[in-house]
Amino acid sequence: MSCTIIVGGFFGDEGKGKIVAHLAHQDNPTIISRGGVGPNAGHTVIVGDKSYGVRMVPSGFVYPDARLFIGTGVLVDPRVFLREVNELGVRNRTFIDRRCGIIDEDHIRRDKGSEHLAKKIGSTGSGCGPANEDRVMRKLRLARDLPELKEFMIDVPEELNGAIARGETVILEGTQGFGISLYYGTYPFVTSKDTSASQIAADNGVGPTKIDEVVVVFKAYPTRVGEGPFSTEMTMDESEEMGIEEYGTVTHRRRRIGEWDAGMARYSSMINGCTQAAITGIDRIDKDCFGVTEYGKLSKKAKEFLEQAEDEIGCPVTLISTGPELSQIIDMRDLR
Repeated sequence: MSCTIIVGGFFGDEGKGKIVAHLAHQDNPTIISRGGVGPNAGHTVIVGDKSYGVRMVPSGFVYPDARLFIGTGVLVDPRVFLREVNELGVRNRTFIDRRCGIIDEDHIRRDKGSEHLAKKIGSTGSGCGPANEDRVMRKLRLARDLPELKEFMIDVPEELNGAIARGETVILEGTQGFGISLYYGTYPFVTSKDTSASQIAADNGVGPTKIDEVVVVFKAYPTRVGEGPFSTEMTMDESEEMGIEEYGTVTHRRRRIGEWDAGMARYSSMINGCTQAAITGIDRIDKDCFGVTEYGKLSKKAKEFLEQAEDEIGCPVTLISTGPELSQIIDMRDLR
């Protein structure tokens, strides 16, 4: 039994949603709880021929036996939350900490209307920056203040720590990526709070001594949505020649594509306290690897990339995604 944190190692869009969903089905957690900023991050999970894009409900919702929490440090847009709860059919097992901050229409207007946030920084316009500003100024409404959220109220830290004490398996799901952390990212082109594993633990009220594993998710070809430095970025023509064209889950803006960044991977692993890494998009390294589910069937080119990446990250690569669908993954955790 364990408490595992899953976070992104680059600029977001690393495929954390799929990794969370896979671990949920394999490890049978009783609780999956979300940390991070709020609805400015989207996770995509593909199961068979169905694709789900979620912004509030944890992406581990596809595992039906887990309760789904939104941690204390997460901002909640009640409109987005209620829509997802109803569309996904998870009303009876989804809960919000009563102290979560609330995004209202004014926050969204301020976000979209800000010359600095919308045009210079490239904000998603979801209201998170202004809402966090109001929280710091102590004038933000909390989830406990909204009657329409009353049925979802819970003390997330108390529930999580109780489950951990009973020896249950718990997953803490991060959002965004290391490269846009307020503290460690490419400031000022960052989100409105830290995104590292330590912050995800704090968002959920779980102390550092209770964390057993930190899985940092990296993408074979990192991507970035919006403005900001991207040292390994390739041209659009180069990425198109490779057949790579992607769009953001929340904004639907075209993602910028880059090559593997060894220095960032190493630093991200250090700050996050990585105990094991996941690498997604290995089929971008070699198309022949698409859908492979056994390490021995990967190509020599893919294996060489993974071995080098593991050395640069500084911890074992135990999860390898070979395509977007949930079953297209190689899980080597038992071989550690």
